[in-house]
Amino acid sequence: MKNKNIQTEIDASYLYSILAEHESEEAIANVFRQMSAIERSHAEAFAKKENISFENLMRPSFRAKTLNLIGKVFGYDYVLGILMDTEKSISAAIISTKQKSKKEITGNETNHVKILQTILEKDKETAGKYMSKFESRHRSVGGNAIRAAVLGGNDGLLSNFGLVMGVAGATSGEKGVLLTGIAGMLAGALSMAMGEWISVKSSQELYENQMQIEMDELETNPEGEMRELALIYMAKGIPEEQALRMAAEIIKNTANAHEILVKEELGINVEDIKGSAVEAAVYSFILFTVGAIIPVLPFMFTSGIQAIVISVIASAAGLFFIGAAITLFTGKNVWYSGFRQVLFGLAAAAITFGIGKLIGISIMG
Repeated sequence: MKNKNIQTEIDASYLYSILAEHESEEAIANVFRQMSAIERSHAEAFAKKENISFENLMRPSFRAKTLNLIGKVFGYDYVLGILMDTEKSISAAIISTKQKSKKEITGNETNHVKILQTILEKDKETAGKYMSKFESRHRSVGGNAIRAAVLGGNDGLLSNFGLVMGVAGATSGEKGVLLTGIAGMLAGALSMAMGEWISVKSSQELYENQMQIEMDELETNPEGEMRELALIYMAKGIPEEQALRMAAEIIKNTANAHEILVKEELGINVEDIKGSAVEAAVYSFILFTVGAIIPVLPFMFTSGIQAIVISVIASAAGLFFIGAAITLFTGKNVWYSGFRQVLFGLAAAAITFGIGKLIGISIMG
Protein backbone atom coordinates (compact mmCIF):
# COMPACT_ATOMS: atom_id res chain seq x y z
CA MET A 1 0.00 0.00 0.00
CA LYS A 2 2.86 2.37 0.86
CA ASN A 3 4.58 1.67 -2.46
CA LYS A 4 1.23 2.25 -4.17
CA ASN A 5 0.94 5.69 -2.57
CA ILE A 6 4.42 6.58 -3.79
CA GLN A 7 3.55 5.33 -7.28
CA THR A 8 0.42 7.50 -7.27
CA GLU A 9 2.55 10.58 -6.59
CA ILE A 10 5.06 9.58 -9.29
CA ASP A 11 2.26 9.08 -11.80
CA ALA A 12 0.76 12.47 -10.94
CA SER A 13 4.16 14.15 -11.36
CA TYR A 14 4.62 12.42 -14.73
CA LEU A 15 1.16 13.39 -16.00
CA TYR A 16 1.44 17.03 -14.89
CA SER A 17 4.78 17.25 -16.70
CA ILE A 18 3.13 15.84 -19.83
CA LEU A 19 0.35 18.43 -19.54
CA ALA A 20 3.00 21.17 -19.25
CA GLU A 21 4.71 19.97 -22.42
CA HIS A 22 1.48 20.13 -24.42
CA GLU A 23 0.06 23.37 -23.00
CA SER A 24 0.19 26.33 -25.39
CA GLU A 25 -0.40 29.00 -22.72
CA GLU A 26 2.90 29.51 -20.89
CA ALA A 27 1.25 30.68 -17.66
CA ILE A 28 -0.87 27.53 -17.40
CA ALA A 29 2.09 25.36 -18.43
CA ASN A 30 3.99 26.92 -15.55
CA VAL A 31 1.22 25.81 -13.18
CA PHE A 32 1.51 22.24 -14.42
CA ARG A 33 5.29 22.28 -14.02
CA GLN A 34 4.94 23.46 -10.43
CA MET A 35 2.34 20.78 -9.78
CA SER A 36 4.69 18.16 -11.20
CA ALA A 37 7.47 19.34 -8.88
CA ILE A 38 5.14 19.28 -5.87
CA GLU A 39 3.97 15.73 -6.60
CA ARG A 40 7.58 14.58 -7.09
CA SER A 41 8.55 16.10 -3.75
CA HIS A 42 5.69 14.20 -2.09
CA ALA A 43 6.91 10.95 -3.64
CA GLU A 44 10.50 11.59 -2.52
CA ALA A 45 9.34 12.37 1.02
CA PHE A 46 7.26 9.19 1.20
CA ALA A 47 10.14 7.10 -0.15
CA LYS A 48 12.59 8.60 2.34
CA LYS A 49 10.20 7.95 5.22
CA GLU A 50 9.88 4.29 4.23
CA ASN A 51 13.63 3.91 3.51
CA ILE A 52 12.91 3.08 -0.14
CA SER A 53 15.30 3.98 -2.94
CA PHE A 54 13.41 6.65 -4.85
CA GLU A 55 15.46 6.23 -8.04
CA ASN A 56 14.11 2.68 -8.41
CA LEU A 57 10.53 3.98 -8.39
CA MET A 58 10.82 6.72 -10.98
CA ARG A 59 9.00 4.92 -13.79
CA PRO A 60 5.34 5.84 -14.40
CA SER A 61 2.83 3.00 -14.13
CA PHE A 62 0.94 1.34 -16.98
CA ARG A 63 -2.13 3.37 -15.98
CA ALA A 64 -0.22 6.66 -16.32
CA LYS A 65 1.19 5.63 -19.70
CA THR A 66 -2.32 4.67 -20.85
CA LEU A 67 -3.63 8.10 -19.82
CA ASN A 68 -0.80 9.68 -21.80
CA LEU A 69 -1.86 7.62 -24.82
CA ILE A 70 -5.44 8.78 -24.36
CA GLY A 71 -4.14 12.34 -24.28
CA LYS A 72 -2.29 11.83 -27.57
CA VAL A 73 -5.41 10.45 -29.25
CA PHE A 74 -8.24 12.50 -27.73
CA GLY A 75 -6.48 15.57 -26.36
CA TYR A 76 -4.76 16.29 -23.07
CA ASP A 77 -7.78 18.05 -21.56
CA TYR A 78 -9.11 14.55 -20.86
CA VAL A 79 -6.00 13.76 -18.83
CA LEU A 80 -6.45 16.95 -16.78
CA GLY A 81 -10.06 16.02 -16.10
CA ILE A 82 -9.16 12.53 -14.90
CA LEU A 83 -6.31 13.86 -12.75
CA MET A 84 -8.53 16.39 -11.03
CA ASP A 85 -11.32 13.88 -10.49
CA THR A 86 -8.79 11.50 -8.95
CA GLU A 87 -7.53 14.25 -6.63
CA LYS A 88 -11.12 14.94 -5.52
CA SER A 89 -11.78 11.26 -4.86
CA ILE A 90 -8.62 10.92 -2.79
CA SER A 91 -9.50 14.03 -0.76
CA ALA A 92 -13.02 12.75 -0.13
CA ALA A 93 -11.65 9.36 0.97
CA ILE A 94 -9.21 10.99 3.41
CA ILE A 95 -11.97 13.14 4.93
CA SER A 96 -14.30 10.14 5.21
CA THR A 97 -11.63 8.06 6.95
CA LYS A 98 -10.92 10.86 9.43
CA GLN A 99 -14.62 11.29 10.16
CA LYS A 100 -15.05 7.59 10.85
CA SER A 101 -12.06 7.53 13.20
CA LYS A 102 -13.20 10.85 14.74
CA LYS A 103 -9.97 12.61 13.83
CA GLU A 104 -9.78 16.36 13.35
CA ILE A 105 -10.49 17.74 9.85
CA THR A 106 -7.74 20.30 9.36
CA GLY A 107 -8.55 21.52 5.85
CA ASN A 108 -5.31 20.14 4.47
CA GLU A 109 -7.18 17.13 3.13
CA THR A 110 -8.20 19.02 -0.02
CA ASN A 111 -4.82 20.64 -0.65
CA HIS A 112 -4.22 18.70 -3.86
CA VAL A 113 -7.56 19.90 -5.24
CA LYS A 114 -6.97 23.50 -4.18
CA ILE A 115 -3.32 23.73 -5.12
CA LEU A 116 -3.89 24.63 -8.77
CA GLN A 117 -6.20 27.46 -7.87
CA THR A 118 -3.78 28.64 -5.18
CA ILE A 119 -0.87 28.76 -7.61
CA LEU A 120 -2.98 30.59 -10.16
CA GLU A 121 -4.14 33.17 -7.63
CA LYS A 122 -0.56 33.86 -6.57
CA ASP A 123 0.52 34.30 -10.19
CA LYS A 124 -0.60 37.79 -11.23
CA GLU A 125 -0.13 36.91 -14.88
CA THR A 126 -2.87 34.31 -14.68
CA ALA A 127 -5.24 36.11 -12.32
CA GLY A 128 -7.48 37.30 -15.12
CA LYS A 129 -8.20 35.54 -18.39
CA TYR A 130 -5.97 32.54 -17.66
CA MET A 131 -7.78 31.81 -14.41
CA SER A 132 -11.19 31.85 -16.06
CA LYS A 133 -9.89 29.87 -19.01
CA PHE A 134 -8.39 27.21 -16.77
CA GLU A 135 -11.54 26.90 -14.65
CA SER A 136 -13.85 26.64 -17.65
CA ARG A 137 -11.58 24.05 -19.26
CA HIS A 138 -11.55 21.95 -16.09
CA ARG A 139 -15.33 22.09 -15.81
CA SER A 140 -15.79 21.20 -19.45
CA VAL A 141 -13.63 18.08 -19.43
CA GLY A 142 -13.65 16.44 -16.01
CA GLY A 143 -12.93 13.08 -17.56
CA ASN A 144 -16.62 12.85 -18.36
CA ALA A 145 -16.32 11.91 -22.02
CA ILE A 146 -14.14 8.88 -21.35
CA ARG A 147 -16.18 7.91 -18.30
CA ALA A 148 -19.36 8.17 -20.37
CA ALA A 149 -17.83 5.88 -22.99
CA VAL A 150 -16.90 3.26 -20.41
CA LEU A 151 -20.21 3.39 -18.55
CA GLY A 152 -22.26 3.50 -21.75
CA GLY A 153 -20.57 0.35 -23.02
CA ASN A 154 -21.00 -1.25 -19.60
CA ASP A 155 -24.76 -0.54 -19.56
CA GLY A 156 -25.19 -2.00 -23.04
CA LEU A 157 -23.16 -5.12 -22.33
CA LEU A 158 -24.67 -5.93 -18.93
CA SER A 159 -28.31 -5.33 -19.89
CA ASN A 160 -28.18 -7.20 -23.19
CA PHE A 161 -26.02 -10.02 -21.81
CA GLY A 162 -28.68 -10.67 -19.17
CA LEU A 163 -31.47 -10.50 -21.74
CA VAL A 164 -29.72 -12.82 -24.19
CA MET A 165 -28.89 -15.37 -21.47
CA GLY A 166 -32.47 -15.30 -20.23
CA VAL A 167 -33.87 -16.16 -23.65
CA ALA A 168 -31.03 -18.64 -24.29
CA GLY A 169 -31.94 -20.42 -21.05
CA ALA A 170 -35.57 -20.69 -22.11
CA THR A 171 -34.79 -21.93 -25.63
CA SER A 172 -31.43 -23.72 -25.11
CA GLY A 173 -29.86 -21.13 -27.38
CA GLU A 174 -31.99 -21.95 -30.39
CA LYS A 175 -35.09 -19.98 -31.34
CA GLY A 176 -35.45 -16.25 -30.96
CA VAL A 177 -32.17 -15.48 -29.21
CA LEU A 178 -30.68 -13.50 -32.09
CA LEU A 179 -33.88 -11.55 -32.75
CA THR A 180 -34.33 -10.81 -29.04
CA GLY A 181 -30.71 -9.70 -28.68
CA ILE A 182 -30.90 -7.33 -31.63
CA ALA A 183 -34.26 -5.97 -30.44
CA GLY A 184 -32.88 -5.46 -26.93
CA MET A 185 -29.79 -3.72 -28.32
CA LEU A 186 -31.80 -1.31 -30.47
CA ALA A 187 -34.44 -0.65 -27.82
CA GLY A 188 -31.83 0.02 -25.14
CA ALA A 189 -29.67 2.21 -27.40
CA LEU A 190 -32.67 4.26 -28.56
CA SER A 191 -33.87 4.63 -24.97
CA MET A 192 -30.42 5.80 -23.84
CA ALA A 193 -30.16 8.22 -26.75
CA MET A 194 -33.59 9.70 -26.11
CA GLY A 195 -32.90 9.99 -22.38
CA GLU A 196 -29.61 11.77 -23.05
CA TRP A 197 -31.22 14.13 -25.56
CA ILE A 198 -34.01 15.05 -23.14
CA SER A 199 -31.55 15.52 -20.28
CA VAL A 200 -29.23 17.85 -22.21
CA LYS A 201 -32.04 19.73 -23.94
CA SER A 202 -34.09 20.32 -20.79
CA SER A 203 -31.01 21.56 -18.93
CA GLN A 204 -30.18 23.94 -21.75
CA GLU A 205 -33.74 25.28 -21.90
CA LEU A 206 -33.83 25.76 -18.13
CA TYR A 207 -30.52 27.65 -18.11
CA GLU A 208 -31.46 29.75 -21.13
CA ASN A 209 -34.73 30.75 -19.48
CA GLN A 210 -32.95 31.72 -16.27
CA MET A 211 -30.37 33.71 -18.23
CA GLN A 212 -33.07 35.57 -20.15
CA ILE A 213 -34.84 36.48 -16.90
CA GLU A 214 -31.54 37.78 -15.56
CA MET A 215 -31.05 39.90 -18.68
CA ASP A 216 -34.57 41.33 -18.37
CA GLU A 217 -33.90 42.22 -14.73
CA LEU A 218 -30.58 43.82 -15.69
CA GLU A 219 -32.22 45.96 -18.39
CA THR A 220 -35.24 47.04 -16.31
CA ASN A 221 -33.58 47.42 -12.91
CA PRO A 222 -29.79 47.88 -13.21
CA GLU A 223 -29.63 49.54 -9.78
CA GLY A 224 -31.13 46.48 -8.10
CA GLU A 225 -28.82 44.11 -9.97
CA MET A 226 -25.84 46.24 -8.98
CA ARG A 227 -26.82 45.96 -5.31
CA GLU A 228 -27.27 42.18 -5.69
CA LEU A 229 -23.82 41.86 -7.23
CA ALA A 230 -22.30 43.97 -4.45
CA LEU A 231 -23.96 41.74 -1.83
CA ILE A 232 -22.50 38.64 -3.52
CA TYR A 233 -19.00 40.14 -3.30
CA MET A 234 -19.60 41.19 0.32
CA ALA A 235 -20.65 37.62 1.14
CA LYS A 236 -17.27 36.52 -0.21
CA GLY A 237 -15.54 38.72 2.33
CA ILE A 238 -14.89 41.82 0.21
CA PRO A 239 -15.36 45.09 2.17
CA GLU A 240 -18.66 46.86 1.44
CA GLU A 241 -17.14 49.98 -0.10
CA GLN A 242 -14.89 47.97 -2.41
CA ALA A 243 -17.75 45.61 -3.33
CA LEU A 244 -19.95 48.57 -4.29
CA ARG A 245 -17.19 50.06 -6.46
CA MET A 246 -16.62 46.74 -8.20
CA ALA A 247 -20.35 46.25 -8.85
CA ALA A 248 -20.75 49.80 -10.15
CA GLU A 249 -17.87 49.33 -12.58
CA ILE A 250 -19.14 45.97 -13.82
CA ILE A 251 -22.71 47.17 -14.35
CA LYS A 252 -21.55 49.80 -16.89
CA ASN A 253 -21.12 47.06 -19.52
CA THR A 254 -24.44 45.22 -19.88
CA ALA A 255 -23.06 42.17 -21.68
CA ASN A 256 -20.19 41.75 -19.23
CA ALA A 257 -22.49 42.38 -16.26
CA HIS A 258 -24.95 39.76 -17.52
CA GLU A 259 -22.20 37.17 -17.88
CA ILE A 260 -20.91 37.82 -14.36
CA LEU A 261 -24.40 37.83 -12.81
CA VAL A 262 -25.24 34.56 -14.54
CA LYS A 263 -22.11 33.01 -13.10
CA GLU A 264 -22.17 34.58 -9.63
CA GLU A 265 -25.92 34.73 -8.92
CA LEU A 266 -27.21 31.71 -10.85
CA GLY A 267 -24.09 29.56 -10.74
CA ILE A 268 -24.34 28.88 -14.49
CA ASN A 269 -21.26 28.46 -16.64
CA VAL A 270 -22.14 29.50 -20.19
CA GLU A 271 -19.73 26.92 -21.62
CA ASP A 272 -21.73 24.14 -20.00
CA ILE A 273 -24.83 24.81 -22.10
CA LYS A 274 -23.14 24.94 -25.50
CA GLY A 275 -23.09 21.17 -25.99
CA SER A 276 -25.25 19.61 -28.68
CA ALA A 277 -28.17 17.50 -27.45
CA VAL A 278 -28.18 15.60 -30.75
CA GLU A 279 -24.45 14.89 -30.47
CA ALA A 280 -24.90 13.61 -26.91
CA ALA A 281 -27.75 11.36 -28.06
CA VAL A 282 -25.72 9.93 -30.95
CA TYR A 283 -22.76 9.18 -28.68
CA SER A 284 -25.05 7.45 -26.17
CA PHE A 285 -26.59 5.35 -28.93
CA ILE A 286 -23.19 4.28 -30.30
CA LEU A 287 -21.61 3.54 -26.92
CA PHE A 288 -24.57 1.46 -25.73
CA THR A 289 -24.64 -0.44 -29.03
CA VAL A 290 -20.92 -1.27 -28.87
CA GLY A 291 -21.42 -2.97 -25.52
CA ALA A 292 -24.79 -4.54 -26.32
CA ILE A 293 -23.67 -6.24 -29.54
CA ILE A 294 -20.96 -8.34 -27.85
CA PRO A 295 -23.26 -11.06 -26.39
CA VAL A 296 -25.35 -11.11 -29.60
CA LEU A 297 -22.56 -11.66 -32.15
CA PRO A 298 -22.07 -15.43 -31.60
CA PHE A 299 -25.75 -16.10 -32.34
CA MET A 300 -25.29 -14.51 -35.77
CA PHE A 301 -22.97 -17.35 -36.79
CA THR A 302 -24.00 -20.34 -34.70
CA SER A 303 -26.63 -21.49 -32.21
CA GLY A 304 -27.28 -23.83 -29.29
CA ILE A 305 -24.78 -24.51 -26.51
CA GLN A 306 -21.84 -23.48 -28.70
CA ALA A 307 -23.31 -20.00 -29.21
CA ILE A 308 -24.09 -19.68 -25.49
CA VAL A 309 -20.53 -20.62 -24.48
CA ILE A 310 -18.95 -18.22 -27.00
CA SER A 311 -21.32 -15.45 -25.91
CA VAL A 312 -20.39 -15.96 -22.26
CA ILE A 313 -16.65 -15.94 -23.04
CA ALA A 314 -16.92 -12.83 -25.25
CA SER A 315 -19.06 -11.02 -22.68
CA ALA A 316 -16.68 -11.95 -19.86
CA ALA A 317 -13.78 -10.53 -21.88
CA GLY A 318 -15.78 -7.34 -22.50
CA LEU A 319 -16.63 -7.06 -18.81
CA PHE A 320 -12.99 -7.49 -17.83
CA PHE A 321 -11.94 -4.78 -20.28
CA ILE A 322 -14.57 -2.40 -18.88
CA GLY A 323 -13.51 -3.17 -15.30
CA ALA A 324 -9.90 -2.52 -16.26
CA ALA A 325 -10.86 0.74 -18.00
CA ILE A 326 -12.63 1.95 -14.85
CA THR A 327 -9.27 1.88 -13.04
CA LEU A 328 -8.26 4.90 -15.13
CA PHE A 329 -10.52 6.90 -12.82
CA THR A 330 -10.26 4.92 -9.57
CA GLY A 331 -6.57 3.99 -9.62
CA LYS A 332 -7.46 0.51 -8.28
CA ASN A 333 -5.67 -2.69 -9.29
CA VAL A 334 -6.51 -3.66 -12.89
CA TRP A 335 -6.89 -7.37 -12.17
CA TYR A 336 -9.06 -6.83 -9.12
CA SER A 337 -11.37 -4.36 -10.87
CA GLY A 338 -11.54 -6.42 -14.05
CA PHE A 339 -12.35 -9.73 -12.38
CA ARG A 340 -14.83 -8.06 -10.04
CA GLN A 341 -16.71 -6.76 -13.06
CA VAL A 342 -16.65 -10.22 -14.63
CA LEU A 343 -17.91 -11.84 -11.41
CA PHE A 344 -20.87 -9.49 -11.05
CA GLY A 345 -21.75 -9.68 -14.74
CA LEU A 346 -21.62 -13.48 -14.87
CA ALA A 347 -23.66 -13.72 -11.66
CA ALA A 348 -26.39 -11.52 -13.13
CA ALA A 349 -26.36 -13.49 -16.40
CA ALA A 350 -26.51 -16.80 -14.50
CA ILE A 351 -29.59 -15.63 -12.64
CA THR A 352 -31.42 -14.62 -15.82
CA PHE A 353 -30.30 -17.84 -17.54
CA GLY A 354 -31.67 -19.87 -14.63
CA ILE A 355 -34.96 -17.99 -14.65
CA GLY A 356 -35.19 -18.47 -18.42
CA LYS A 357 -34.50 -22.17 -18.01
CA LEU A 358 -37.31 -22.51 -15.47
CA ILE A 359 -39.72 -20.61 -17.70
CA GLY A 360 -38.70 -22.75 -20.70
CA ILE A 361 -39.28 -26.01 -18.77
CA SER A 362 -42.62 -24.69 -17.52
CA ILE A 363 -43.78 -23.81 -21.04
CA MET A 364 -42.55 -27.07 -22.55
CA GLY A 365 -44.09 -29.06 -19.71
